[in-house]
Amino acid sequence: MTVLVRKLSFRESLMRQSENEPGDRVTTTTLSVSDEVAIERLRGGDTCAYEIIMRRYNQRLFRVARSILRDEDAAQDAVQEAYLSAFFKLEQYSPTGSFGAWLTRITVNEALMIKRKERRNEKHHAQNNSEVYETDVQSENERMDPASVIANCELGQLIEEAVDQLPDDFRTVFVLRAIQQLNVKETANSLDIKEATVKTRFHRARNLMQEALNRQMDAAGLHAFKFAGQRCDIIVETVLKRLGVDRGNSDDLKPFH
Repeated sequence: MTVLVRKLSFRESLMRQSENEPGDRVTTTTLSVSDEVAIERLRGGDTCAYEIIMRRYNQRLFRVARSILRDEDAAQDAVQEAYLSAFFKLEQYSPTGSFGAWLTRITVNEALMIKRKERRNEKHHAQNNSEVYETDVQSENERMDPASVIANCELGQLIEEAVDQLPDDFRTVFVLRAIQQLNVKETANSLDIKEATVKTRFHRARNLMQEALNRQMDAAGLHAFKFAGQRCDIIVETVLKRLGVDRGNSDDLKPFH
């Protein structure tokens, strides 16, 4: 697991997030810059322009990575590795496609690689200890007392737990469609699957969710997997540091014209 060290002085005054959706708050400068302009500046050697991209897509990428890994720290690592991979593959990006979808596909691949590595490690550990390691979510859920869960958890937490119980393919589609609110085409492009497949998986995922949450799902779905401002800052700083970018003591992003 990557060890992250956050400098408390890093852009504190520039990006403080709200309590409801901390990762959604951005500066006026960020809102006014298109992906195309930021990418053009990035290709021109302005590495700091990558911060615009990261703050714009951090929450989406974190959510999709978490839907695959079901672990926040592992998801954060996947997002950071995805940004680094995208940076060095930037010339491969075609302007005819959605940059967000391209980043999402890279993030999905990074998350899947981490998941495969974890499974190999689990298998090796089980063999060394002469034990069979099983990840049976269904049997684990059967051991839980639903009444106790409902009594002791907030609705947002219940939604996160219900999403985690979905089959892998359904879970990722559900997060992009219901929580991140991408449309069918965007979701299909992000996961490199057919639109009809997105519709089918989302429909089945909703049915499974409704069995546990009923009508409360739609009312609170947007508040699940909150993306904390501190986590957003950590991802941005870590990626820029690994790219060798020195932000110095500047309190403002470079202006874009």
